Amino acid sequence: MEVITNSVSHHKGRKVEQIRRLRGWTQSELGDKLGISKQAVSKIEQSINIGDEKLKEFANALEVTFEGLKNFSEEKVLNNTNNFYENCGVTASSINANVENINNPIKETIEMFERQLDLLRKELVDVLKERK
Repeated sequence: MEVITNSVSHHKGRKVEQIRRLRGWTQSELGDKLGISKQAVSKIEQSINIGDEKLKEFANALEVTFEGLKNFSEEKVLNNTNNFYENCGVTASSINANVENINNPIKETIEMFERQLDLLRKELVDVLKERK
């Protein structure tokens, strides 16, 4: 019988790289946040061990917690994602079907706020005219 274990990678540089990629950032973008070069980011991402202080800097730049970065694993992300979708009844087809429904309320809300803003501007102009 084969035993499946949850292997958590101890390669800290790879964790930095994976989170950076999940964010959709380039090495240059992460480097800009840290004030270092793209090459320095690449070197860190290739490092197996990264000191806690340096890892904290990267966690802040990546906008994640230190513990989240230190304990990051793709298995956890996939597990959390699968559990979220399985338990909420959302399917890929229902997501596609509801995209239009998501955009319309946002557009309507923005239009409503713009109308309210116009009314408030008119009221302000009226009040200023009365004071003169």
